[in-house]
Order: sequence, then C-alpha cells, then structure tokens
Amino acid sequence: MATPPKRICSSPSFDNSFEKRTKKISIEGNIAAGKSTLVHILEKSSEEWEVIPEPIGKWCNVQNTDNEYEELSTSQKSGGNLLQMLYDKPSRWSYTFQSYACLSRVRAQLQPPSAKLQQAEKPVQFFERSVYSDRYIFASNLFESGDMNETEWAIYQDWHGWLLSQFESQIELDAMIYLRADPQRCMQRLHCRGREEEQGIPIEYLEQLHYKHECWLYHRSTQLDFEYLKDIPILVLDVNDDFKNDRIKQEAVLDKVREFLSTL
Repeated sequence: MATPPKRICSSPSFDNSFEKRTKKISIEGNIAAGKSTLVHILEKSSEEWEVIPEPIGKWCNVQNTDNEYEELSTSQKSGGNLLQMLYDKPSRWSYTFQSYACLSRVRAQLQPPSAKLQQAEKPVQFFERSVYSDRYIFASNLFESGDMNETEWAIYQDWHGWLLSQFESQIELDAMIYLRADPQRCMQRLHCRGREEEQGIPIEYLEQLHYKHECWLYHRSTQLDFEYLKDIPILVLDVNDDFKNDRIKQEAVLDKVREFLSTL
C-alpha cells in the first residue's frame, strides 16, 4: 500500500486554531491622517493587541542581499530610497514601488502573532494599511493619474489577484478602521512631522487619495474584486481634531475601538 503523503505545514510551531481566532484589523487612511499616532496608542493599550506598522524603513532603504554582488560597495548594493524615487519621478517608479510595497504588505499580513499574543484570550493584530489599500487606493490612483500605464496596471492586477488568492485564508481581514481627515488637515500634519520624502507632496495628491478612501471606505461605492470585502465591518473615526497629545481624546478613540472589537 502506498504511503500517504505527509501534510506540509507552512508554520509548524504555530497553532492553526489560534490563527483562526486572532482578529486581523487594518488601519486605513490618507497620508498623515493619524495612523502612526493611533498605532502607538493601540500598542500601549492592551497586551492582547499587536501592531504591525507600515514598513516605510524598507521602502526608504532598499537593499540588494544577493551573495553574487557581495564584492560591490555598499552604495552599489543599495537600491536606494524607493519612496523618494517614486515622489521624484512617479511615471518611472510607480510600478516598481507598488510591487515592492504590496510584497511587504503580504509579508506583514502573513506574520504570525507573537508568542506573547498567543497567550491572549482575545488576540488582535492591527496592520497599518493593507494589501487592499495598496491596490484600491495607491496603485489605482497612480494608474488613473497616468503614472502607471495600462500594461503595468493589467500586470499588477493579475499578480495581485493571484497572489492574494493563494494566501486568502491567511491574510483575510476581519474588519477595518478608517481614519477620516480632510486633505488640508493631512497636509498640515505632513509638514509638522517633517518626513523628508513627503515634503514635496502637493495638496492635489492628498485630495486624490482622500477621494479614493471616501469612495471605498465611507460611501462603499468602489468596485471590489474580493467578495468578502464588500460587507467587511468598517469603523469610521473622524480625526480632524488632533489627538496625538490629548489624553482625553485618545481615550475616546480607544473606547470606540474597544466597542467596535466587541461586535466582531
């Protein structure tokens, strides 16, 4: 009798039953809407919550790790600041950036909860943006603005859909939190935080992204390719008022997040 094939487990040390009961929530919103601020607040608020921030550091310092090129100098091995390259010349770097950004988000959403979180009774993973906003907000906007051509957009959608279908059960979200802020308010915060790569962003770009967020997460009129996203629970938080240094406002936001989680 033939020996039955062994079951291959992609993460043998990880309890699948725990994976199923871990809530996965993405935090969405415009550039400088307040996502990083909320991430820090959530991180300190509960031992049952784990936060996976946006990997901006990787985008700003792309490294070539291929051993074949070990003899090259450090500057030659570095792919450079891809985020800055995108803002400097979007028509050249949009497809490259969105490909790398999506790859990093897939890796983030596949990240198993920490050992500490596995002891939690009601574990939650929060992701700063998601593989879905990568497509329906940023890549889509670059295509519509003409910075990604039709061929690049078709290729992006093809591999994006296929890749997500392969990992669907592992990266599916349980809900989303939309930080809703006016583009003018985002522009003010953008200049205040002083991130070098962002200083040349025009208000028109923030307005385009705001419109995309509104259509998808507020009016829910965006045409989606993933069926479960059409009815996914979304908590909309008005964050036009600054809450970064206001403890009372922070507690009010946390109360809304806790109440929202209790309904999932």
